[in-house]
Amino acid sequence: MKQFAAGDLTRNTSDLFEAATVAPVAITKHRKPRFVVMSMERFQALTAGRGSQVALDVADMPEDLGSFLDQGIEEHFRDR
Repeated sequence: MKQFAAGDLTRNTSDLFEAATVAPVAITKHRKPRFVVMSMERFQALTAGRGSQVALDVADMPEDLGSFLDQGIEEHFRDR
C-alpha cells in the first residue's frame, strides 16, 4: 500500500489523489499508518450490504444449529 506522511499532504495532494484512484493509500503520522484515503467507488464497494447485518442472541438460535456451532468450536480448539 502506498503511503504518504501527514505532513506532506499539502505538498503532494495531487499525487495522493492520483494514487487513491488506483488503490487505498495510507496516511502516516509519526511513521505509523493512521488513516486511509480511497476512491468513493472502493469505499461503497466495501460498505455495501452492511445495513443487512443482524445481531442475534445465541440463546435464540435453533437447537440443531446451536449444536452444530458447539461442535465447530470444540473442533477448532481441539486442533490447536
